[in-house]
Amino acid sequence: MTLIYLVRHGEPDYEPIDSRGWPGLSAGLATLTPVGIKQAQAVADELSGVGANYLVTSPYTRAIQSASVIGHRLALGVRVDFDFGDWLPDTAGSWRGPADVRAAAAELTEFDGEWPDGVPRNWEPLSRVRERARAAMRRCTTITDGPILVITHNRVIQAITGEANTPHGGHHRLWFDPDA
Repeated sequence: MTLIYLVRHGEPDYEPIDSRGWPGLSAGLATLTPVGIKQAQAVADELSGVGANYLVTSPYTRAIQSASVIGHRLALGVRVDFDFGDWLPDTAGSWRGPADVRAAAAELTEFDGEWPDGVPRNWEPLSRVRERARAAMRRCTTITDGPILVITHNRVIQAITGEANTPHGGHHRLWFDPDA
């Protein structure tokens, strides 16, 4: 069993993305707001005593920036794993903006995170998010016995823990069995 802290990135600033009309996966370029930076600093201070020896992050800018703040404060290197990336509201990456994301998220919620009656949708079901995140956590456990800090996203945390709406800079502590 390995102790893992799933940490949600700080508050992102989507204004530069939205104001340019950049669609789809460009949202992954959003950096943190000043509040988001403070949230990352606060969670670093909060987790400073857990003895983490490994820090891994989603490839999205808001997560990498959070991880860099946390890693700097805790003297940990930052590693990136694509499987900790955010939930995809459209697996083709062709959503046009916040309204499309909200519509996909509403449908995801309506169907409890899974495609209805096995009918594929464009959005990524939480079972797939869970599979890829668990695979990434297994990879981490081959490198260290922990504790591990994972900087990721609300939907990834939801897929692993069942807890929705983790606040920016919030975290969940869990024991992970790589063989389960």
